[in-house]
Amino acid sequence: MTISDVTSQAILNLVYSATLWSNYAQNASSSPETNIVVQLHTADPGDAGVGNTSEVAYTSYARVNVARSTGWAASTTTTGAATVSPAATISFPAGTGGSGTATHFSTGKSGGTTSPLLWSGTVTPNIVTGNGVTPQLTTATTIGLT
Repeated sequence: MTISDVTSQAILNLVYSATLWSNYAQNASSSPETNIVVQLHTADPGDAGVGNTSEVAYTSYARVNVARSTGWAASTTTTGAATVSPAATISFPAGTGGSGTATHFSTGKSGGTTSPLLWSGTVTPNIVTGNGVTPQLTTATTIGLT
């Protein structure tokens, strides 16, 4: 069974942009999530993964908070795969040492290293991290629900 295009987009808009899904769901009125945490991984964190599953570890790395109110742009189509993308480039701190390869990214709830993930996906091309490298996810990065 599939999920309808309209429903897919409504779910993504609710999660990533705090947009009311009329007659079904609304953003929490007391202590809602205000940011989506974005992190990089050296392998697919998988369905059971949490924030620190295979998380990159170059020197100076830190997760990036992206505002739910303005940080995500939904696809405008009402047919086909529903997607959201960053509204602007997401830049992680530049590496000051260490190395590794970011092959995946994920989004998750705030609250620490073992917070639940929302979605994850591949980074193409992979990003070789390390001294002087500033990993970035562009507005071409997409999160989909089909």
